[in-house]
Amino acid sequence: MTLAIFLGCLLGSMIIGMPIGYALIMSGIGLMWHLDFFDAQIVAQNLLNGADSFPLMAIPFFMLAGEVMNAGGLSRRIVNLSVAMVGHVRGGLGFVAILAAAILASLSGSAAADAAALSTILVPMMIKAGHAPGRSAGLIASAGISALIIPPSIGFILLGVIGNVSITKLFIAGIFPGLLMCLVLAVTWYLVARRDPVEPLPRQSWGKVGREARDGIWALLLPFIILFGLRLGVFTPTEAGVIAAVYALFVAIVIYRELKVADLFAVFLGAAKTTAMVMFLVAAAMVSSWMVTVAGLTDQIGSIVEPFAHDPRLLMLAVVVLVLIVGCAMDMVPIILIMVPVLLPTAKAAGIDPVYFCVVFMMATAVSLLTPPVGTVLNVVAGVSRVPLSRVITGVFPFIAAQFIVLGLLIVFPSIVTGPAQFISGQ
Repeated sequence: MTLAIFLGCLLGSMIIGMPIGYALIMSGIGLMWHLDFFDAQIVAQNLLNGADSFPLMAIPFFMLAGEVMNAGGLSRRIVNLSVAMVGHVRGGLGFVAILAAAILASLSGSAAADAAALSTILVPMMIKAGHAPGRSAGLIASAGISALIIPPSIGFILLGVIGNVSITKLFIAGIFPGLLMCLVLAVTWYLVARRDPVEPLPRQSWGKVGREARDGIWALLLPFIILFGLRLGVFTPTEAGVIAAVYALFVAIVIYRELKVADLFAVFLGAAKTTAMVMFLVAAAMVSSWMVTVAGLTDQIGSIVEPFAHDPRLLMLAVVVLVLIVGCAMDMVPIILIMVPVLLPTAKAAGIDPVYFCVVFMMATAVSLLTPPVGTVLNVVAGVSRVPLSRVITGVFPFIAAQFIVLGLLIVFPSIVTGPAQFISGQ
């Protein structure tokens, strides 16, 4: 009964059009009324506690870094370098999108920001070259979610805070799976786009490639600074967000000089709006997650996957399926904040490495951003590229299938995550 009331309040609020943040608060209040101890002070206290976390300070700084890179020319230079490197290959603009998405992912950590930047630049180019609009937008959407796996991922920051797992270890563990995502996407794009009547772009000379690389070197240095700084213990993930934002501002204003001081207000305002949305979701989810714990729903929800606990692979498969189903109706932040406190203890009890669990969980959550009806990244790409959402949904299906293959590999072969992570971390 308690679980039915919680789900009824949450889904009912969403069905009538209530924003997800308020729906999370309403689900917590509904449980309070059911348990007969409603107290507005408890709601307010959990709202404050939800956002009061030092590691979460990394989110606004990485958001700001992404806004600065888009406005200051860093993202465009990365795309130009990718075009010079692989644009001449048949279907080359698709490979450009995948390569640029992987590089941008290592800079911002935001799937929506990366997908928006790539959609603005590449979707018109791909359509003009002869690629189907829906397939082009679908590829960029599926490539954009690599930002949630390749460090510095905002999703990993939330997972680390909620699950009490080392964010640095999550960053390191996400490198190889994120690159594997991009590789599988490249193979899929080659298979689905090889029959398109497209003329490849002219091959660029090595001199042109070198000039584009020199022009973009300042943007390309940032992921190495973050990765080696975290690996050597020079700074924490939160401090890495500050470094990324300051570095991007310095490059955009002083070196590239494409971001004017007069434009800073608009950039900061855009980052503040996005951050406010994410942090309000975090705060609102704390109300519902606290009530879930108090009402004992963790045991009830955990019982859904508990029958599979005897086999770690079956358990991870059940978790992935559950996340994908829930992801059809929820965005990334509430999925993490509601489900991780419930599922992670069950995974630990089954002997599953918490870092491995979080990487697979994040991968499934990222794929859910491509599934309708919510499909946040799909909606972003459709809005920015002005391609009808129905066509984007149709075009993204082959790439969702490719991501399912990656998820299957991660479940069957956990060493894909744990092996490279242990090698890079030296443990």
